[in-house]
Amino acid sequence: MATKSNVQSLDGIMQKATKDSYVLSDKEEKSYKCEECNSRFSQLDHLKTHMRTHTGEKPYRCEECNKQFSQLSHLKRHIRTHTGEKPYSCEECNKQFSELGNLKRHMRTHTGEKPFRCEECSSQFSELVHLKRHMRTHTGEKPFRCEECSRQFSMQAALKIHIRTHTGEKPYKCEECSRQFSELGSLKKHMRTHTGEKPYKCEECNRQFNELGHLKRHMRTHTGEKPYSCERCSRQFSELGSLKKHMRTHTGEKPYKCEECNRQFNELGPLKRHMRTHTGEKPYSCEGCSSQFSRLGALKRHVRTHTGEKPYKCEECSRQFSRLGALKRHVRTHTGEKPYKCEECSRQFSQLADMKRHMRTHTDKPREMLNSIKRTSHLTPALAK
Repeated sequence: MATKSNVQSLDGIMQKATKDSYVLSDKEEKSYKCEECNSRFSQLDHLKTHMRTHTGEKPYRCEECNKQFSQLSHLKRHIRTHTGEKPYSCEECNKQFSELGNLKRHMRTHTGEKPFRCEECSSQFSELVHLKRHMRTHTGEKPFRCEECSRQFSMQAALKIHIRTHTGEKPYKCEECSRQFSELGSLKKHMRTHTGEKPYKCEECNRQFNELGHLKRHMRTHTGEKPYSCERCSRQFSELGSLKKHMRTHTGEKPYKCEECNRQFNELGPLKRHMRTHTGEKPYSCEGCSSQFSRLGALKRHVRTHTGEKPYKCEECSRQFSRLGALKRHVRTHTGEKPYKCEECSRQFSQLADMKRHMRTHTDKPREMLNSIKRTSHLTPALAK
């Protein structure tokens, strides 16, 4: 008959044997070793599959397109690109997917899960590829290089778009007007010119815009933000384009040239207006009398002759004017300002026209002297008698 001590001893032996079997099981769990890279596997089939990464063997072939794969599961996934089969369905929105991994990534749009975290700035991402792209903003890595000009990019998609600047490829075509674009985003923005869609709305004044960039610039009219500063004079601007134009006042650069007379301009707008002096184009027409004008400002001033509008008011005497220039000239009758100075005699005038009339008293003097000489020479024979 077994004693209590014998039973306890037997239990100890059994426990040790069980523990040893677990240890043995752990050792046997990955008993198949790859001789190339020392990776270990628990099953022989797994080792065989792994070996194809070294040998390059691809025994599974697609009967539709002859593409080959190293694993059967990869072939099965590929076959769905031909059959259109999408066996994985989202329980939230019923969207279907051909691969389980795609479904899992999609589910994060519902759960808000962002399992991939940047160790530099703690930003979180729902996909590993997004984290990898983000990391390049810290490392400065630009692994994608253009073979034409050696310019480098942090994203492959950016390189593809850039390549089109060399090839001239414009794969995105507008179905309305057949205009073509090198970027999908550019086509989408262009389509709004046809649809009139303005998806970006200002929360301050409800004004709507067809591009996000336009909304951002508009918001600065509310915030007063001027993020662009001139390094020469510290003047600040709300738009980058305005800063660039301002810089030309320092550099004297005039990049826009008239092909007719070679006159140069620092802005495109003045060049376009100037070109009308050559073409005679008058695109602005008065609805009241059909008079045409080459400039919008000239049309606006003309319209006031019909409406009688006088938007410019003198703060001193409340007199009103239809033109700003007329108001400025009038204000000088109050201030006594005389900004126009004669270079001959230093006399000053409040109006340019008055100075021009005065200048003739200087320019006409040689003529008067000549006339005087002629008169004298005419009288000389009579005096000689």
